[in-house]
Amino acid sequence: MQTWYWEEWNRLPYLRCSILDAWTHGFFTHQWWPRSPTDMVEVLDSTAAVYRLQQVHGNQVLRTLDTHAIQGALGAQMMEHRGPLDRGDGLVTTGPQEAVWVATADCTPVLIGDAKTGRTAAVHAGWRGTAARIVPLAIQQFQNQGSQLSHLRIALGPAIGGEVYQVERTVAVAVGRSLVGSDLSDGEVLAQLQDLSDSPLLSDPDPDRVRLDVRRVNCLQLAALGIDPAQISVAPHCTYQEPQHFFSYRRTGEKKVQWSGIVS
Repeated sequence: MQTWYWEEWNRLPYLRCSILDAWTHGFFTHQWWPRSPTDMVEVLDSTAAVYRLQQVHGNQVLRTLDTHAIQGALGAQMMEHRGPLDRGDGLVTTGPQEAVWVATADCTPVLIGDAKTGRTAAVHAGWRGTAARIVPLAIQQFQNQGSQLSHLRIALGPAIGGEVYQVERTVAVAVGRSLVGSDLSDGEVLAQLQDLSDSPLLSDPDPDRVRLDVRRVNCLQLAALGIDPAQISVAPHCTYQEPQHFFSYRRTGEKKVQWSGIVS
């Protein structure tokens, strides 16, 4: 069984998952705000090149080879790239010593590692990205580089829990179509989701709304690819319900984030 556990650095807490113990990684808390990945990489690997994107709630997954490190080592000196950030919501490494990062508040941070090659990925999976199947697209990037599905290890970090994530039915339908296809009516999509043994839909007192477990949808997308549940671990933490550790835009409306990163 995979476990999630707390670590500290200079009395600042962050989460790790045993499924990714082969890689230096962390799901960081709001106590780290307003530090950026160029500061926080010291916790993971101070020699690693740092990559992040301008996140846009889409499904664009880039390779590190096709973007710029915002900080990287040149000899003994750390060099910083000051140009505009590339736009996207997922990064897959193409070489060693690359730290890839995503920022989230209520969306799901997904960190992935290939146990055979050592490659890694960081993905920002909000409801829009999930509806557009961003995590399967990241998996496809691994496969394009020769990865086997059985070698992947996937951790879905702290995010808003389905029991408190109230959305309009149209949002649930958009996300649900990523699982059941596009040829069904809205009502048929919701009915099929509700019929699942571990449905990502929960009832809401408002008849025009439902509660949606986005992390569960991502797990179902991964299962449809043939990935064994033993290769996946979901953090037992909700950003909305744990203000002591996490920012939640739904809870406060503050435009603040927590970072998650992993080193290839």
